[in-house]
Amino acid sequence: MNSPTPLESPVDTAVSRRNLSIGLPRCVSSSEQRFPLTPEAVASLTNRGFAVVMEKDAACHIHYPDNAYLRAGAKIASRRETLEADIVIHLAPLPLGDISCLRRGALLLSLANFNRPNGADVIRRLLDRKVINIAIDMIADETGHLPFADILSEIDGRAAMVLASSMMADPVNGKGILLGGVAGVIPCEVVILGSNLAACAAARSAIGQGATVRMFDDDVYRLRRALRRLGEGVIGSSVHPNALENAIHTADVVIATSLRCRVVVDAEGERIMKKGVLVFDLSDEPGKAFPAMELVDLGEQQPRSPLSGRHYCHFNVGSAVPRTSAMALSDTFITMLDDIAGCGACSSAIQLTGGLQKATLTFLGKAVNRRVAEIAGVRYTDINLLLSLS
Repeated sequence: MNSPTPLESPVDTAVSRRNLSIGLPRCVSSSEQRFPLTPEAVASLTNRGFAVVMEKDAACHIHYPDNAYLRAGAKIASRRETLEADIVIHLAPLPLGDISCLRRGALLLSLANFNRPNGADVIRRLLDRKVINIAIDMIADETGHLPFADILSEIDGRAAMVLASSMMADPVNGKGILLGGVAGVIPCEVVILGSNLAACAAARSAIGQGATVRMFDDDVYRLRRALRRLGEGVIGSSVHPNALENAIHTADVVIATSLRCRVVVDAEGERIMKKGVLVFDLSDEPGKAFPAMELVDLGEQQPRSPLSGRHYCHFNVGSAVPRTSAMALSDTFITMLDDIAGCGACSSAIQLTGGLQKATLTFLGKAVNRRVAEIAGVRYTDINLLLSLS
């Protein structure tokens, strides 16, 4: 009898890695209503081996109870415990007291927040704790797109038009009119300054509601690309003073979307606007395009009535629809966090991913972003030099 011959058979293999913890502290900034992860996203992350630690009622602004996150595998803990995680996600700037609770060498994911109050003190504290702070809105993918910034811009554009439509239709605090009008009634006019992603999203929403849309940009090539994407229905123009002045004079809604489109509506420009016009600023520096207007943060305040007799500049529009923002951000966070875990360590992920390098603000005690270094009054260090030495 022939002796038995061993045969190959499949063997289950597992890659061992230390489970990374993700901390989700409640945002204490009244200006930021958005939350980074939905319960579905947390379930996906816990299934991938992450340990998610969340502060009680952290997701109250997006109307998800703690039980939904508990069922998804998260642990509800104290604020200090969430801040001691390997990766902390907090979109607004962390208060100074919270930064001292972060682990040395921890990864903090936030928005860039270059215009944050007491920014210099915040940055120096992050440097003292040797925290790796990455601005998610500056992260680029392999194609050069900005996944976080792009989705937030699209939400801002659409949310601005939804709010404008609602405010105008309000019979008490608004004019009680439809944005798009009906047969026999002239539609409202929407003027959009800029032609970026937020501008295109606002334009699509306005066109869908039947409004007349005029888009201005001082870069003809950028404007042409936007008009090609939007198709028929948008009137595009370079920033000619007379054309812009006439458009603003008759506009019902004015939206500034980008500082790259250099338009400033000063006090004289505000005076030619008609009563009841709604103004929104979706740029990174709200109010710069409308320096004479009072700013209204929609994360903290209700929209101002267009019949008040004054013109207000509304900003932080995304915080008015925080649940949509959470759902949109969640998918992008899952992909990003999975990539980080696959690299074994946060510093390794930055070294292997050029898009993360460009978005890193502070790295193990060094300011690796020029603007951050200027704000804090410290020396700028090239991150590539640090990574080559690590």
